Formats: sequence, C-alpha cells, structure tokens
Amino acid sequence: MAATKLQVCMALMVAMAVASAELGEGALTCGQVGTGVASCLSYVMGKGPLTPGCCSGIKSINAAARTTADRQQACRCLKDIAASAKSINFGLAAGIPGKCGVSVGFPINPSVDCNK
Repeated sequence: MAATKLQVCMALMVAMAVASAELGEGALTCGQVGTGVASCLSYVMGKGPLTPGCCSGIKSINAAARTTADRQQACRCLKDIAASAKSINFGLAAGIPGKCGVSVGFPINPSVDCNK
C-alpha cells in the first residue's frame, strides 16, 4: 500500500516537473525536487545503495535552489515527499548531502522549520 502511494506521488511529481519545464524557467517546483530525489528513495527506505543518480539529483536541486525562497520551497517539498513515504530512514536521508558533497543549508529531518 505504501509503495503504491509513493508511486502515485512520484508520478505526479514527474508530471509537474514536465509541466513546469514547458512553462519556462522560474521558481523551483516540487516537481523538480521530486524528480531530483526519485533515485534516492530506495536508499532512504533501506532497500538499496546510495547511487550516483541520487547524488546527481541532489546536486541538481542544490544548483536550482539559488535563492532563499527556492531553498525554502525545496525544504517544504522534501518534507511533503517524506510525509507521503512513511518508511523513510531519516538518519540515511540526513547523510546524503555530505556523501554527495553538497551543502543544502538546512538539516534533513521531518521537524525542520523551512522558514528559517
């Protein structure tokens, strides 16, 4: 059941990313964030290794989140994704930026205040 919800959530995020790409450049969207972290989900659920694709996605999100507003949006999107996938190991998730050589500017945990 949880896998089905996650698949639906990821499909919606991919669709949003495609739609936002067609609208042109602008603020960071949850679709972009979802696409960026899609290859990280098996790792944070303890079902696979950290992949180069995951690191590439994290780096892509980090590069796209240029402004404070973009970083806050990325944070909110990550919290929404985490809420939809109940079996995330936040210890693993918190370590991804460091393992990928990226500083995201906020802690990776479900209680982070994205407005700070």
